[in-house]
Amino acid sequence: MKLLDKIWEKLSGLVEALSRYPLTVAFLAAAAVVNAMAIHQEVDYTRYLLTFLVGAFLGFALQAAWERFFDKTSVRLAAMALGLVLTLGYFLIVRQYTSTSTETWIRTSVALFALLIAYIWVPVIKSEINFNQGFMAAFKAFFNSLLFSGVLFTGITLIITAIDLLLFRVSDKSYLHTLNSVGILFAPIYFLSLIPVYPGAADNNRSPDQLEQNREKVRRAYQCPKFLEVLVSYIVIPLLTVYTVILIIYIARNITGDFWIDNRLEPMLVSFAIAVILIYILASSLENKVAESFRKIFPKVLVPIVLFQIAASLLRIQETGITYGRYYVILFGIFAAVSGILMCFMAVRKNGIIAALLIGFSLFSIIPPVDAFTISRTSQTGRLTDILVENKMLENNTISPNASLSEADKKIISDSVNYLVMMEYATDISYLGEDFDVYEDFYNTFGFYRYDENPYRQDSVYLNLNQQSPLNISDYETFVVANFYTMDEKMDPIICNFESAGKTYTLSRTKTGAAGALVLTDTDDQELMQIDMKEVFDQFDTSQSGNYKISKDFINADEATYTEENDQAVISLVAMFVAIEKSGSEPLYNGDFYVLVHIK
Repeated sequence: MKLLDKIWEKLSGLVEALSRYPLTVAFLAAAAVVNAMAIHQEVDYTRYLLTFLVGAFLGFALQAAWERFFDKTSVRLAAMALGLVLTLGYFLIVRQYTSTSTETWIRTSVALFALLIAYIWVPVIKSEINFNQGFMAAFKAFFNSLLFSGVLFTGITLIITAIDLLLFRVSDKSYLHTLNSVGILFAPIYFLSLIPVYPGAADNNRSPDQLEQNREKVRRAYQCPKFLEVLVSYIVIPLLTVYTVILIIYIARNITGDFWIDNRLEPMLVSFAIAVILIYILASSLENKVAESFRKIFPKVLVPIVLFQIAASLLRIQETGITYGRYYVILFGIFAAVSGILMCFMAVRKNGIIAALLIGFSLFSIIPPVDAFTISRTSQTGRLTDILVENKMLENNTISPNASLSEADKKIISDSVNYLVMMEYATDISYLGEDFDVYEDFYNTFGFYRYDENPYRQDSVYLNLNQQSPLNISDYETFVVANFYTMDEKMDPIICNFESAGKTYTLSRTKTGAAGALVLTDTDDQELMQIDMKEVFDQFDTSQSGNYKISKDFINADEATYTEENDQAVISLVAMFVAIEKSGSEPLYNGDFYVLVHIK
């Protein structure tokens, strides 16, 4: 009976959520339908999907505000109408773009995040329920909905697989449709069904029994389960403590050196700040020695670490300019520092101020003219223009190619152009032109190949041979394709055997050196020539010095040719494809070559 009662309770909660959030449910259903159409037709309906998600989030956020401060049906209808108007306004903004840009995605995501935080914070404003309790209820609801949705999706997937294997063929898209229905429709509605109706204006019209029943629901919703208390207090907090000690030791050892330029540390410090704030709010509902010690110590640790990170990020701006990513890193650092200071002095019951700050900072980052995108566009455009003018490459709104720039200036131009193209801002720059294609036009426009910096501060190289480029083979008797791949242990060492002037010769490859070697031998196995392939790869590494897009940036045959000669033979290698991977501590050399041989 208890099991049936539990099932009935969950089902009644879902039904209650449908009537409690009608606008949200309608928009979620529309989003699921649109996404199903996109899956079936393979057509991009992203702008409609985002519009319906915005409407859904507005629906539950405005419902939470109505429940807290109002009780009249007319006000609720007005709030729903406001949600519809704001959703329509969002659609009118995004429909003018031909595609959904990175900027639109990020602006929308930040706005949705702010609405979610508002949904948690608004019901507990000046309430007997504090933000920590509301956050705990939402935290539990999120993971409960995640668990139930995961089980439901797995079960339906197994059923579809069984039907496909045992009864009849089922479309592969059935799995995507299942994920769409569960992820967009069931999971959010189930999450909302687990959020109780907090004390609000409607309490004035409830009987004492109804008030007590509702208070009991709220208490059950925010009560911390024992396993979560153990997990946070005795597993997560100790692990975060060890992680913090490692960070502090690294910062102390490198405070005068690598700390200020280490890109790898930036996401680690941001993750640390997020973890500290999240665990602090969760620990505010716990009453044990570990949680109390965490609340006392970690805010004081958080502030100086975040201030160091802000300073390091500001120094990086001098080198890289402002991008939306660095803007958000700095803005979050400021938020984390302010939150850390507040946590040091204010009572844990007032943690709702942190939520209000987070909403404010989120809105600040997406509202022009101080938003991340306006500022980053201005910064990168100005940075590109300044370096072109400084090198006398920009006159009368026309760019003159210049291959003799310093590597530092080439990198500035490459980084700025890459960012502006990625964010779809390049078309607004008059001297680049509306038809500028970074893959096809970069070299001709600036006079050098573009490149990016990876975490090891080295430039990986990717090149393809222009297939329309003529190749002169008149001076050679032998023509063969050879492949050199660093990690291929099964590659046959013999490339080919060929005859010239009645004698037999062999081309082979060895694992000698970092990139291997090409060896030419005669019938008696006497070595006539050996070419160190690293020297061949180095020709492209040093002369082109760029990070190129495979199959997009091409080189002609004369640029792709490496020739070596001695008294017995001439060998030319023409690169069809070259990849020098420097994403790790040691470069990896891979390439396909035309090998042309002339025996003297």
